[in-house]
Amino acid sequence: RHTSVAEEVLQLALFNGQTSLENVLVSFESKLCGSDDYTFLLRELGNRGEHEKAIKCFQFAVRRERRKNEQGKLASAMISILGRLGKVELAMGIFETALREGYGNTVYAFSALISAYGRSGYYDEAIKVFDSMKNYGLKPNSVTYNAVIDACGKGGVEFKRVVEIFDEMLSGGVQPDRITFNSLLAVCSRGGLWEAAMNLFSEMVNRGIDRDIFTYNTLLDAVCKGGQMDLAFDIMEEMPANVLPNVVTYSTMIDGYAKAGRFNDALNLFNEMKFLGIGLDRVSYNTLLSIYAKLGRFEEALDICREMEGSGIRKDVVTYNALLGGYGKQGKYDEVRRLFDEMKAQRVSPNLLTYSTVIDVYSKGGLYEEAMDVFREFKRAGLKADVVLYSALIDALCKNGLVESSVSLLDEMTKEGIRPNVVTYNSIIDAFGRSTTSECLSDTGQICELQTKTSSLIIERGIEADATDGEDNRIIKIFGQLAAEKGGQAKKGCGVKQEILCILEVFQKMHELEIKPNVVTFSAILNACSRCDSFEDASMLLEELRLFDNQVYGVAHGLLMGYRENVWIQAQSLFDEVKSMDSSTASAFYNALTDMLWHFGQKRGAQLVVLEGKRRQVWENVWSNSCLDLHLMSSGAARAMVHAWLLNIRSIVFEGHELPKLLSILTGWGKHSKVVGDGALKRAVEALLTGMGAPFQLAKCNLGRFISNGPVVAAWLRESGTLKLLVLHDDRTHLENTRFQEISNLQTIPL
Repeated sequence: RHTSVAEEVLQLALFNGQTSLENVLVSFESKLCGSDDYTFLLRELGNRGEHEKAIKCFQFAVRRERRKNEQGKLASAMISILGRLGKVELAMGIFETALREGYGNTVYAFSALISAYGRSGYYDEAIKVFDSMKNYGLKPNSVTYNAVIDACGKGGVEFKRVVEIFDEMLSGGVQPDRITFNSLLAVCSRGGLWEAAMNLFSEMVNRGIDRDIFTYNTLLDAVCKGGQMDLAFDIMEEMPANVLPNVVTYSTMIDGYAKAGRFNDALNLFNEMKFLGIGLDRVSYNTLLSIYAKLGRFEEALDICREMEGSGIRKDVVTYNALLGGYGKQGKYDEVRRLFDEMKAQRVSPNLLTYSTVIDVYSKGGLYEEAMDVFREFKRAGLKADVVLYSALIDALCKNGLVESSVSLLDEMTKEGIRPNVVTYNSIIDAFGRSTTSECLSDTGQICELQTKTSSLIIERGIEADATDGEDNRIIKIFGQLAAEKGGQAKKGCGVKQEILCILEVFQKMHELEIKPNVVTFSAILNACSRCDSFEDASMLLEELRLFDNQVYGVAHGLLMGYRENVWIQAQSLFDEVKSMDSSTASAFYNALTDMLWHFGQKRGAQLVVLEGKRRQVWENVWSNSCLDLHLMSSGAARAMVHAWLLNIRSIVFEGHELPKLLSILTGWGKHSKVVGDGALKRAVEALLTGMGAPFQLAKCNLGRFISNGPVVAAWLRESGTLKLLVLHDDRTHLENTRFQEISNLQTIPL
């Protein structure tokens, strides 16, 4: 509603400096048409980042405007503009002046300030301003509620608190609109609350509120973060009836598939984007590049880099981080060095994740002196270690058997005020018992003193090179210790019972810090059970852990003890939760559970668990009448599956059908083994087949494949003694379990 005069004044204001702006405004004062023209000037100056000129223009307009309501409109506009520019303190100053002079007592001024705080992440202040409205006799409107809900979302406020504000909105008779629901969906998106997001979307439909592209993209983000990729695909399929998917839609879906380990689905969507002529943005390029890097397809990753730069998008720190992580996982350390040097030469500043990635790569690759050098560079850059860097260091220590040092570093981390996360603790739990040379805790829970010689030369060189604080010296010492261990220094082991106490102590600490264990924690615990010397030790560990989570560890304990009939319903709900995880995490869970059961003679239970995993498609395309693919399974899961598969093809034979001419069992050739073709899984399956007298031989052209002729296997399956060999039994069975039923339903931590 502005006039052409306002546009002329804008050009003069932009051309002239601040000092002459007052003269321009005075000369055009009689021609400017009230608050509409001044609001236009404020907005356009703000859009061009000229906030100082905008404030000067606002002060001029307010002095000449006599009507309080018009002054209030100008104040609301100025606060909103400063909020968009991130100038929160200036916005607060305008608000306080307006309030003091009697024209700031409006819903719009309060709403603008709430929005300003929300945009900058100051959700506490936003809520305080919202609550203070009642003291001024103001009733929030839809703009106010939308602003405070948006502020809560940006500030990471719990969904429960946001729902309380939404309920207050409804009870006050204020009708939500599309912006309200989009803001609520954004809260769900940040926390991966896909079920709540779906409920909100359904309510939008029921209320007849239009959904825009932001609605769908935010819903998809929540559903993808919740791991529900099939549901996300269905939502995307329905979109064209209301709104066409855009580059953000595809980027969200591709990233979701990548995080779920479904790389082929992600790449198919990328091809669909190209077919539809949807141009990629920086996010989609980086996501795609990350996928190719994780798959080890570096030529295609570099092609994406070239295409990205050809479209005018330069490689940024996210691009380099993806390539560094990809090359690192493939053990291509020369490429990691080259890329790390290249990014600095291109003036792309490494961030905390860059340093964490490179230190992690070098540490896991045994390049400890290089890791030490990168850590020194990290400190010179003035960056502060965070949970990601500490977790990477702790994980490297754990994988090298230095559990004592990892626990010590964990203490150092908490003293620095850095809160560990579930990943940090999972590394430590998984490390216990992995090696006979692992360090341990004493019976009192204190760290045992490491009685080994270290490479003093490396340590002294590291400390002398850095005049840093004690924390940095400790990390340098740790790298020196790792280098010494690499040189062959030995460590004393400790008893299994002590390690069980360690695990319980770590778990207790997680509980105290309210860090929720996840399915990876559970898998690590089960792996620790499998490494116990006796059934009694494993049973004791699970029994103690039931105090923390009776559902999860109660299921594992019940199956171990042979109480399958009692716990199978509980097990089903646990399997339902695992279903929402990505495929690699779910596979690790089933592998760990079956390994533990098989290890302690609960072989029928192990088989039921592994068949449940097959039914739920944890391992894709694992089973056909002619082939059994075991290469993603642990040795316990694989052996249980071999028995089940042979029983299945036996039923085919006894139903009068012919078996395929060639039968195969794939184990993989053990690419991580010291001797090619001598993988642990292959050895376990070979021993099983030999022990049963099954007529399978190792294929000459494939070191990880056992083969046999269908008629030969059919003849063996018809033999009278074969069925007895194939049917598995548990060493321990309890049809009735009164003790298990008497145990109280303790407080649980959701998995």
